[in-house]
Amino acid sequence: MPLSTSTSVVPSPRSGGTTAPPEPAEPVIRAMSTTWTARGFEITGVARHGDRDTGRLAAALTRVWLRPTGNGPAVRVRTRALFLPEATDDSEQTRFSHDWAGFTASVDPERLRRGGRWRDGEWQVEVVLQDGLRTVHGPIAQHWCGSGEYPLSRWVGDAARIVPHFHDGALRIRVENVRARITGAERDGDALLLSGAADLPEGSVLRLRHRESSAEPAFPLRPAGAGRFTVRVGLEHFTGVADPEREHWDAELVRPDGSAVRPVLDHRQAPIAGQFRLPGADRVLYLKELSDGYPQFCAQQAAGLVGRITATADGFELTGHAPLPDRGPLELVLRHDQGTGESVHRLDGGEHFTVHLPAMRTDPDGRRFPLRKGVWGLRIRPAGQPDAERPVLLAPDALTALPLPVEVGSDTTGTKRVLLQRRWHDTLIVDSTPVLSAAERSAYAQERLREVHYPQARQQPLREAVLYDVFSGRGYADSPRAVHAELVRRGEPLEHLWAVDDAQAEVPAGVRPVRVFSPEWYEALATSRYLVGNTHLPEFLERRPGQVVVQTWHGSLIKRIAHDVENSWLGDAGYLAALDREVPNWSLLVSPSGYATPILRRAFRYEGEILESGYPRNDVLARAGAAEAAGVRRRLGLPEGKRVVLYAPTWREDQQAEGGEGFRLDLRIDVAAAKEALGEDHVLLVRPHAHVREPLLGAGDGFLYDLASYPDVQDLLLVADVLVTDYSSIAFDFAVTGRPMLFFTYDLEHYRDTLRGFYFDFEQDAPGPLVPGSAELVAGLRRLADEGALPERYEEKYRRFRELHCRLDDGGAAGRVVTRMLELGAEQAPVG
Repeated sequence: MPLSTSTSVVPSPRSGGTTAPPEPAEPVIRAMSTTWTARGFEITGVARHGDRDTGRLAAALTRVWLRPTGNGPAVRVRTRALFLPEATDDSEQTRFSHDWAGFTASVDPERLRRGGRWRDGEWQVEVVLQDGLRTVHGPIAQHWCGSGEYPLSRWVGDAARIVPHFHDGALRIRVENVRARITGAERDGDALLLSGAADLPEGSVLRLRHRESSAEPAFPLRPAGAGRFTVRVGLEHFTGVADPEREHWDAELVRPDGSAVRPVLDHRQAPIAGQFRLPGADRVLYLKELSDGYPQFCAQQAAGLVGRITATADGFELTGHAPLPDRGPLELVLRHDQGTGESVHRLDGGEHFTVHLPAMRTDPDGRRFPLRKGVWGLRIRPAGQPDAERPVLLAPDALTALPLPVEVGSDTTGTKRVLLQRRWHDTLIVDSTPVLSAAERSAYAQERLREVHYPQARQQPLREAVLYDVFSGRGYADSPRAVHAELVRRGEPLEHLWAVDDAQAEVPAGVRPVRVFSPEWYEALATSRYLVGNTHLPEFLERRPGQVVVQTWHGSLIKRIAHDVENSWLGDAGYLAALDREVPNWSLLVSPSGYATPILRRAFRYEGEILESGYPRNDVLARAGAAEAAGVRRRLGLPEGKRVVLYAPTWREDQQAEGGEGFRLDLRIDVAAAKEALGEDHVLLVRPHAHVREPLLGAGDGFLYDLASYPDVQDLLLVADVLVTDYSSIAFDFAVTGRPMLFFTYDLEHYRDTLRGFYFDFEQDAPGPLVPGSAELVAGLRRLADEGALPERYEEKYRRFRELHCRLDDGGAAGRVVTRMLELGAEQAPVG
């Protein structure tokens, strides 16, 4: 069932719950999708009360009727109940299951005949919902996306068609005898030549009504024999428009007596809708078919118009027409609607294009993953010109191919469903559904997994397993990766489970991926003897007797954290209260240094055991040689001989991304100036913080690399010749290498005095120059490359910094953590 992911309520990893408001008791009756089949017009919908459970078959009875808007009897529609967990998911509440609130209704067109003939008429589609002693009648409302938003019409005879449509948000079905048709359109010099069929007297005209003004140009019809006509529409009428986006004209055929009839686009014999270049302007006349089949003439910038769609093994193939101005090759841009992801695909064939649109993304190292969940919009543009983007629309013949799903993924990542869908009738989108099914991801299901399934699983015996988590399912990386590698090296007889969110990470052989928030994830949290994570645990988790929870954390301390932060950002978000509930569940907190230990204890208000071991993730930096670095360079495709600059800033909690998912990158580097000054012998790798989700525009040009999705930043530290950061703890990790660092501190005062503050005199003791602006940063990088080292005054600062913070980074931290972790496991008596 093609339901948009935007309706899905999946609890956040921090809270383990949802914030969905209680649902009103009023009935919800909605068409989720519509389609034409051999049985007729089929409606798949939801009918439920907000205050009654419909989780069992026959908990409520749904019947569908067609009631004429004029005189005449109502028509009963064949209706059957449908198991539809999407209905519960769509309700966004935790009290009731609506899994059996779904229904399908099949409207047989033959039942709409009157006296054996197709007669004009309109019916409202109504639902009778009987729930116990309550019976309500209501119209079927519009869904926000897909065929439940704009149903398609169908011809049922040579001159009759059935037109489902929404009138004031309520579904209606109209039987219409078509009296005028447009059957062809082609360019004829400076005009558009239309052909059609209508029984009209001589002297009739095609009149266009301009929606944005009172203009009504008219064009004479020319008889073409046997009730057919042609009409020549001069394109000059569409070139003097004022609105640069779009202007609209509706069409009608007008008889000499002034009576009028609207023509329908009839593309049964050949496609009609299309784009025709207007003279002397970067615009086209778009002959558009509206959702009810009537034509609209639009003067607008050219768009991508897709006429054919087919599924492939890993995505879709699109064929279409994009008469953009001649600016070189074209490219298709796929962009997440929350601005958190983007991919670009080159088009073949010029303005008549064919393009393979994968339902997968490819990481810089060549690994492939399904598109991240959510809705992705499509735009078309001349290559490398983001200011010239245009929408991607659907020609009428392509509408019937949608929704078109594919299953993508692998055993090591998990699989998921990605489908092509439409919005606003003819705008093409890609909907990447969550890896969790609707029956798993709904707020109702999550509440029961949390309150029932998890406590029941805690009664089972502990199993000799380790559940690893990196940033709530981000991937195989960080200190948990090093802990896993050490356990494997020792040959410990343990089952290895790895939390993976939305099939967006790959795990090595011998490790089983566990979908975050799935039933098996809750069970693993309850029954694994060892939990190893680098960030916060779910708030509902309660450590069992015999269970060992190792908190490796994910950074040493430049900026203040947790209870040491003096502003209200974290407290107002409920972070600190959740942290206080979580911390007592830790068995062991890993500290990278003697400097960090008292800070971690105080900031987290942690009273348990702290292991001052160094960070396991830095073992690779202490031990790796040139061969490991060369391997990373090859996987990333970095050019030989070029100096690698890694820019890895932290996040700003006062710069939340639009839509509320993640935080903005706020890139302050003048990339064009950097490329001009450094591009000949440098590459710039950008690695945002894990909390940042924002595409890096312009990446992939051979100089700028977007490595936001690369799983483990330690690999990037291996290949970096110089690190540029701001106030990120990554400076402590990179100091293990002894290579130079620059600190891009464009907002130093704000960050120091308002946002976070520092644990030491950052301006005095930072082991590298503080540069306040992009020009100074670029100049510093150029000077560093030319001179081969930082100025001498930083050598002593760097030495003291390493002595204070990196003494334990000797390549053995993972071993120390694993030894103590296993000791704690042995000390605990297994509890069933």
